[in-house]
Amino acid sequence: MVFRPKSDFLNIMISRGFISDCTDYEGLDHLLNSQICPGYIGFDATAKSLHVGSLMQIMMLRWLQKTGGKPITLMGGGTTKVGDPSFRADERPLLSDSQIEENISGIKGIFSNYLNFGDKNSDALMVNNSEWLDDLNYIQFLREIGGHFSVNRMLSFESVKSRLDREQSLSFLEFNYMILQAYDFYELNQRYGCILQMGGSDQMGNIINGMELSRRKANAKVFGLTSPLLTTSDGKKMGKSQNGAVWLNKEMLSPFDFWQFWRNTSDADVGKFLKLYTEIDLIECEKLGSLKGSEINEAKSILANQVTKLCHGENVASDVEKTAKEVFEKGGVGSDLPSYSVSKNEVETGLSLAQLLTKTGLTKSGKEAKRLISENGARLNGSLISDTNQMLSVDDFNEPLKISAGKKRHAIVTLQK
Repeated sequence: MVFRPKSDFLNIMISRGFISDCTDYEGLDHLLNSQICPGYIGFDATAKSLHVGSLMQIMMLRWLQKTGGKPITLMGGGTTKVGDPSFRADERPLLSDSQIEENISGIKGIFSNYLNFGDKNSDALMVNNSEWLDDLNYIQFLREIGGHFSVNRMLSFESVKSRLDREQSLSFLEFNYMILQAYDFYELNQRYGCILQMGGSDQMGNIINGMELSRRKANAKVFGLTSPLLTTSDGKKMGKSQNGAVWLNKEMLSPFDFWQFWRNTSDADVGKFLKLYTEIDLIECEKLGSLKGSEINEAKSILANQVTKLCHGENVASDVEKTAKEVFEKGGVGSDLPSYSVSKNEVETGLSLAQLLTKTGLTKSGKEAKRLISENGARLNGSLISDTNQMLSVDDFNEPLKISAGKKRHAIVTLQK
């Protein structure tokens, strides 16, 4: 029998492709349809920003709030000190308390663009699990919580089993992570009435641990819901680009580069990404995703505009779109392109265009830059660069320079005053 949800949240999750698995569709659907349901997703503070690999989970929290639920963003101030071993080949480097706090500070800002925080029943909450994890008494925790976990069962979870099968070391520190995450769910249930934990499909084992702990300790009926681990149509992990992670914070990736990432989506992924990362009507998503040839480029621009609007705000998205049109349609120099500056001394002592391509991050090495030039893939202010050894002079910087690698990657370079 095909499950047909009555709640708006599950209907959206299923129809737009967010769900990999759910521990109890009917039970969760009933509660979602009868009360304000708090649900959470945890985000460990391993960097100063989240990247687009976390965007599916953020959109799940956004849809939960838009359909009447109460989203809880759990900052992993405590669990980051341990590190999630799920499907990793090695142990994460341990961060200091100050690094973790700095990372959390950087991460927090992004959520205000997707969620409404406040004191109303369905307003979002932001909580840090260091509140209950930092001051745990180890012996007391072992006595009260440890007995609810079977090591035999924990070893059977795929996230752990795959590591051991490859004979890769799993430290006792990391092994504790799943217990701490389970304890998070129990604490959130007791403190805020949280009944739902969401996460990627690799987290299902940890989610079930938290459900069982909540049932055993408090007789609480709670639920788990996972999203698929998303890859692009060419098999690459979502969140990575040719030049590294696609960060959500504009301090770590310019809004133009963010827009560019989405504009460069492969044809086969457009419809799927429109459903997951925008709020465009499903029928329109299907229509845009089915376009062929040059028409699909318009759908890609819509995708880029809508995702950038959600992540960086309407004004920034509008400015980036104008820049994109100026660069791609008119061949101009867009003010919102990533910008770099070089010193007068650098230029006078010898700065080649190949070096500039590498300095701006458009190529990864001088060798790659020279190959790009020799293959007619580099331009300066729209003109082809043909000499792999072409040098720059101070006079070249009377106006800002636009340097381009291919048709889609550009940067503005100025001379420091």
